[in-house]
Amino acid sequence: MKTKIRHTIGDFPAQFWILFLGTLISSTGGFLVWPFLTLYLRQTMGVSMTTIGLVFTLTSPINIFSQVVGGSLTDRLGRRIMMAISLFASGLVMLGFGLADSLTSLVFLLVLNGIFGPLFRPASDAMVADIIEPGKRGQAYGLLRVVMNVGAAIGPSVGGFVATRSYFVLFLCGALANLLYFLIVMAFIRETKPQHSISRGEKMEQGREGWHLVLRDIPFLAFCFINMLTCIVYSQMNTTFPVYLKEDFGIEEARYGQLMALNAIMVVLLQFPITRITDRYRRQMQMMALGAFLYALGFGAQGFVGTLPLFASSVAIWTLGEMVIAPVSTVLVADMAPETMRGRYMGAFGLIWGVGYGLGPTLGGTVMDNLGGRYIWYASLILGSMAAAAFLLLGRFVPSSSTSDRTGLAGGCDGFDEAEPAFDGL
Repeated sequence: MKTKIRHTIGDFPAQFWILFLGTLISSTGGFLVWPFLTLYLRQTMGVSMTTIGLVFTLTSPINIFSQVVGGSLTDRLGRRIMMAISLFASGLVMLGFGLADSLTSLVFLLVLNGIFGPLFRPASDAMVADIIEPGKRGQAYGLLRVVMNVGAAIGPSVGGFVATRSYFVLFLCGALANLLYFLIVMAFIRETKPQHSISRGEKMEQGREGWHLVLRDIPFLAFCFINMLTCIVYSQMNTTFPVYLKEDFGIEEARYGQLMALNAIMVVLLQFPITRITDRYRRQMQMMALGAFLYALGFGAQGFVGTLPLFASSVAIWTLGEMVIAPVSTVLVADMAPETMRGRYMGAFGLIWGVGYGLGPTLGGTVMDNLGGRYIWYASLILGSMAAAAFLLLGRFVPSSSTSDRTGLAGGCDGFDEAEPAFDGL
């Protein structure tokens, strides 16, 4: 075991492990806050679920715009500066949550979060792709998911306890975590934006047409839009699910925090074995279909159960789907993207993810207020099944898992080339 750990550490550069540490800090802070924000709006301010859903959906276009701009700025200005801006602003927004005294001020803060929060992910994912060779990217993204879920296990468990006593302290701790990661980025992270691989003429062409080239990559866009269906389903985890548990079954915040901790602990313990299995398959669209089916089964089951142990079983099922979908989708996007356009591709993928995550709360909240909570999970069963079928269909036209690292420009329908041999997991 010690030999394997030393080997794993030696496989990745020091900068990756700094990102690893920062991810632990920021994910812990984030999961202190976001799982309980819906409850804060509902219970402290008395906002209806429909209004809460509308608030998240109406701020999602800002999130979408930020994804687009953030992806471009990541390619132009660099990964480090975009990460730093996002972390600093997100820390201030979380502090603002604790000081806000009205729905209007909270909406304003959510708008600011929609502007600056999404700048981080395209830059961070692009930086990982910059410093990690293609054959080890799955393992790298898997490691980051593991440590993120260590934070996800700590955050809700502690957050559920703190929220029952002081939401201000909850938001303050989340703010400090983001600001600490900001200081780490400024002190220890170096810029990784590729500079040598394209000519001045190619840079000018990308500046004029970069997003047009992404929009002509039809297989990539199809993949993104199918993935949006899974995001609509997954978004219920932090929005309608905790309210459904409490209002329909009397399951308190602390118990919801424990369910989220189960999700995180499963990822910590099982992500690597599952990644090793998915890495063996070149037809990764089939793996995406499997993950979507597990979403359908897990979230759908929540409409047919009513006790904490059975809810825990449903959480375990959709967590398995999450462990398939999350690393496979990120590796696919990293490999599809030309080296000099990774920020745009990550931004486009995050954009569609944000659309799904923005639509989810409104759809879920409207269904809960008008039909009842159980119908959210019936709809999740249908959407997840549709996504699974669509991934299988796309896989018939896109047989390989990814491209080799493309340094040229993307174009037309040639978004996927022959895949490289599958790499071994840990």
